[in-house]
Amino acid sequence: MATPDSASRAARPAGRPRDSRLDEAILTATQELLEEGGYPGLTMEAVARRAGTTKPAIRRRWPSRQHLVIAALADTMGTAPTPDTGCTHCDLIEGIDTLSRAFGGSLGRRTLPALMAELADDPELDRVFTETIFHPRRVTTEAALRRGIERGDIGPDADIDLLLDMLGATTYHRVLFGHLPVTDSLAHDVVMTVMGGAATPSWRDHYQRHHKPAKPRRRPLHTG
Repeated sequence: MATPDSASRAARPAGRPRDSRLDEAILTATQELLEEGGYPGLTMEAVARRAGTTKPAIRRRWPSRQHLVIAALADTMGTAPTPDTGCTHCDLIEGIDTLSRAFGGSLGRRTLPALMAELADDPELDRVFTETIFHPRRVTTEAALRRGIERGDIGPDADIDLLLDMLGATTYHRVLFGHLPVTDSLAHDVVMTVMGGAATPSWRDHYQRHHKPAKPRRRPLHTG
């Protein structure tokens, strides 16, 4: 199964081990430059200067600017899976919130739309993006949904693929089109809306007994 390091492993040469500190410096420099100027103006030369290294050193790790950006986005999102706390909606909220935090700010808005446009014309790059960012997160969220079915929180006939699309789609849609902000309550709102349709009566009764009806404040994340 692919992991969020797929983009970097694709270009890893044989020989002496890589310097993980330099890897981190390159990814941090890439993230900073994406925040400051966006994807279209990002160059390997600028990343090398910011990271205190050389362009060949970067290319030994990531074969193209696109591969480097995918790795930087994966690093921003983190590799932690959707948690297993024993609480179905809590796990889903935390899992989707990592997506909102990673892509909801200026880095995501200035990077993801332009990168997605390039994926449409490059099947190999699309595969790297899918294996590095999209698929690993989807797998862990699917596991959280299936745990919810086992607990009796979600109906056994639930369409898992449809639920996965619904849970992640709102964040991606807002980042790509920018018509509405990615708020800090978005993950909560999306999960509770989905659970409202997929949850069993026993989950609804449990939630109403143990949770206050007040919703979290709606503060937009910075979208740059």
